[in-house]
Amino acid sequence: MAHKSFSSSIGRIPVLDIAPVVCGGTRLAKAVVDETITVSATVFREGHDEVAAEVVLIDPLGVDSARIRMKQVGQGTDRFEADVVFPTIGSWSFRIEAWSDVIGTWLHHVHVKIPAGVDQELEFAEGALLLDAASLTASPQDRALFAALKKDILNDKLDPGHRLERVEAQTVQDALLRNTIRELTSTYGPYPVKVERTRALFGSWYEFFPRSEGAVKNKDGSWKSGTFKTATKRLPAVADMGFDVLYLPPIHPIGKAFRKGPNNTMTPGPHDPGSPWAIGSADGGHDAIHPDLGTEKDFVSFVKEANKLGIEIAMDLALQASPDHPWVTTHPEWFTTRADGTIAYAENPPKKYQDIYPINFDNDPEGIFSEVDRIVRHWMALGVRIFRVDNPHTKPVAFWERLIAGINVTDPDVFFLAEAFTRPAMTRALAEVGFQQSYTYFTWRNSKWEIEEYLTFLSKEASAYFRPNFFVNTPDILPEYLQLGGPNAFAIRALLGATLSPTWGVYAGFELFEYVAIRAGAEEYLDSEKYEYRPRDWDTAAKKGATLAPFITKLNALRNAHPALQQLRNITFHRTDSDAMVCYSKRSGDDLVIVLVTVDPAIPRDGGVHLDMPALGFDWHEAITVKDELSGKPFTLHEHNHFTLDPHGACGYVFTIRKGK
Repeated sequence: MAHKSFSSSIGRIPVLDIAPVVCGGTRLAKAVVDETITVSATVFREGHDEVAAEVVLIDPLGVDSARIRMKQVGQGTDRFEADVVFPTIGSWSFRIEAWSDVIGTWLHHVHVKIPAGVDQELEFAEGALLLDAASLTASPQDRALFAALKKDILNDKLDPGHRLERVEAQTVQDALLRNTIRELTSTYGPYPVKVERTRALFGSWYEFFPRSEGAVKNKDGSWKSGTFKTATKRLPAVADMGFDVLYLPPIHPIGKAFRKGPNNTMTPGPHDPGSPWAIGSADGGHDAIHPDLGTEKDFVSFVKEANKLGIEIAMDLALQASPDHPWVTTHPEWFTTRADGTIAYAENPPKKYQDIYPINFDNDPEGIFSEVDRIVRHWMALGVRIFRVDNPHTKPVAFWERLIAGINVTDPDVFFLAEAFTRPAMTRALAEVGFQQSYTYFTWRNSKWEIEEYLTFLSKEASAYFRPNFFVNTPDILPEYLQLGGPNAFAIRALLGATLSPTWGVYAGFELFEYVAIRAGAEEYLDSEKYEYRPRDWDTAAKKGATLAPFITKLNALRNAHPALQQLRNITFHRTDSDAMVCYSKRSGDDLVIVLVTVDPAIPRDGGVHLDMPALGFDWHEAITVKDELSGKPFTLHEHNHFTLDPHGACGYVFTIRKGK
């Protein structure tokens, strides 16, 4: 009986557990331009011979761009890694080449055998043959070095120890590394990486409702809505706080049918504006602007003024409709009709949204896709390059994969943020199919162990496919921690959000310590801005010092000044004795930031803080002089330290140091 030939899926030199790889390489890993990415793999072979490996970067044109030698991590782990940087936007990839390292094997042998007096002359003779082989492709300078070395190691009149010293000289080691001899080379990959602009990883977001900025209440109870022109006056203050992305809730016409009144009631008054997420009226749908806000020309001017201040506009993409939306008449098949003939409205039990019809993506998928693609490109043409997508987890994942991929083919600088507070599987799927950023569960991670566990997951396991955006609050979410913790809680969450994640966000009113919920146990604001105008007296708050704006400004300035805070994958947690004190560090090149913060907004906490000095780039016994950027004071840190954190004074420290300086 004839047997079928067997084709092995593993090379002569096995390589396992390659990272960052998403879905076995069938989906794109994430990176941004100039971000440091650690490529790692387990590389080994049978027996005791040495192995080596390198990462080969392949540019969007399919050309090998760079080769980076991988270094073994630890002893006996078989784990190798290399830090790589992708220099341009585009569809990059990498492969790993592994081989039997005959020079490395010989170096190990002479290091062990020569001092032991075993096979000394034989080992030197074999080394001479390897030097001949390495010289075949070496530079003239290295060939000369190898020739001199060969002469020395074959000189039996020299002491073997002296000859070994010549072999182990750093100049020789460097030359041998440059002229490696490969045997049994095995190749794995390529594995795709989507490289995007820096803002997809690093940014500071601010959210406000344009209709509230400049809104005026008349004596008869009616309102004069804020406009893009009045909202423009708020832009300098947003820029001064250091925010570089301004997210706007929907700016489209709002339906009147089943319009919601204050606090999500079903009894709106004649002057209530309704929820911006109830999109569509006789004035238009998703490609229209609410008449109260101004014209398309006003919007374009608003975007340009923001850009002049270094702010990008992020626009809400909410694929749903009010009962008055033009789609309800022109495309009734895009909605779900119930048994009684009515169109199903949106629900997220116990919440009900009678003023919103969800889209049914299955009745006419091509028609819906074409319309949404048109809408996105319409706003792109008006200067929008960032879209915050409302509830993407209630739409088909395949739809988003197609939409985002298509947009990025023509406009790779456009990116999408998934507002998906949902189950982990869906959260992951949305990120894997293309969403460049995602909302997270950070809002509900308040204890020490929760923060450490969650950030370890995000910065390690999930970092290949998931980029977090740490909003500290949203119009929908007023966390219990903020409701009960007072101003100290706001400062703590701002410090955590701004330093744990390269991207964080604030919804307007956070800096004014707005904390009152609609009722006990609820996470919704009383008098939510979702359902009414909410102009804020920023000037009076500033004069009274009743604002967190100066602290937020300092945090954003630190983020912009320190590359270490602009990365996700570089976080290290350090041990603290107190269950209320969190300590972590971030490194990027010579830039080192160490953050120590309390998570208890009520009372002072103290305890030991034990630093992993090698993780910081120092020896265990070293003392390092750092500066606390929040107070301006210098400190000296050791492996073991003791601190007291008082949330009524300083809720934390941000220590910085430039290594080598």
